[in-house]
Amino acid sequence: MGNIFHQLQHFDYDAFFFRNRYYIFIILLGVILIGLGVFASKKGLTGSSKVVVSGGTQNSSSDNEIVAEIAGEVVKPAVYKLADGSRVEDLLVMAGGLTADADRTWVDKNLNRAAKITDGQKIYIPPQSMPMSAKNSGEDQTISTVSTDQGSVLININSASAKELDSLPGIGPVYAQNIIDHRPYSTVDDLVSKKVVSAGLLNKIKDKISVY
Repeated sequence: MGNIFHQLQHFDYDAFFFRNRYYIFIILLGVILIGLGVFASKKGLTGSSKVVVSGGTQNSSSDNEIVAEIAGEVVKPAVYKLADGSRVEDLLVMAGGLTADADRTWVDKNLNRAAKITDGQKIYIPPQSMPMSAKNSGEDQTISTVSTDQGSVLININSASAKELDSLPGIGPVYAQNIIDHRPYSTVDDLVSKKVVSAGLLNKIKDKISVY
């Protein structure tokens, strides 16, 4: 033991480092690069992104991706890329779920989580603080009408009752129920793309309806 200690005392460290300077430099460089890689990885994980390129119920590629936006009371409102054929539930999961302020009653009544998302669709989750319309049939109803700058009233096709929809020109009980069954809508043009009403009928009611 004493012999080993004696050898260490007389070991020429300068000569050792000089002879092995290249190896030591490579090792130090490797440690630095690894440290930078870990830092960049952590930053990428914690940083926010407006577009998330993942998710959906099917395998995605550049040829079968769709883009949709989710806003309002979700944890991570943003524009997301999903696989074609993804459902509303997939988008909700990617957005981190509902916030504590989300109107879950509205979501349960008006948002079909099993519905397929279309390219360019936008979903808005309202807060609980959003004013309520008058009660219908003893149940609380979310806002189904919106006032325009000109003072006219627009009927929200995403939350209006069958009675309110029936009040639109050319919309009877059958069309009203069909509109309710195909919710939600991103734009009023979805009424035609989802084959709920004809293009001619939409032209008659387009200036009287909204989706928010």
